[in-house]
Amino acid sequence: MKRALPVLALSIAGLIPLWRYAPSSGTTTTTEVAAPASTPSSSTPSAPSPSSSSSSSSSSSAAASQVVQGSTVNTSKGAVQVEVTFEGDRISSVRMLQQPNHPQTTAAVPKLIQETLQAQSADIDSVSGATITSEGYVTSLQAALDAKG
Repeated sequence: MKRALPVLALSIAGLIPLWRYAPSSGTTTTTEVAAPASTPSSSTPSAPSPSSSSSSSSSSSAAASQVVQGSTVNTSKGAVQVEVTFEGDRISSVRMLQQPNHPQTTAAVPKLIQETLQAQSADIDSVSGATITSEGYVTSLQAALDAKG
């Protein structure tokens, strides 16, 4: 009988976090990371230019960029969809159109985008702790790369 009260009290204390647990609501957030500017042509469109030759070069630079959306991948954590911006054949930025509202996903997305910009392909490693989201990201990214051709 002396043990019954502490066991009961500790059991209740251990169950309280389970009762208060609220899984992610399935809402999505958006994250975007752009590649650092490595060429002068990527900074040209933002600068005002009075001459016609530099304005034609900025319009050709803008015309060379192409935005492609990947497919929406439904994971057990929520929907994942990417949007990839290409400048020529190079991936210049990746933006998450849909992602699970989950702490591990929020921490993993910048790492996934950075790896994509470095690899310039969908051949990247999963982020530990966000494997499901990483797999959905890679699937959507590959769909965007395939859609670009």
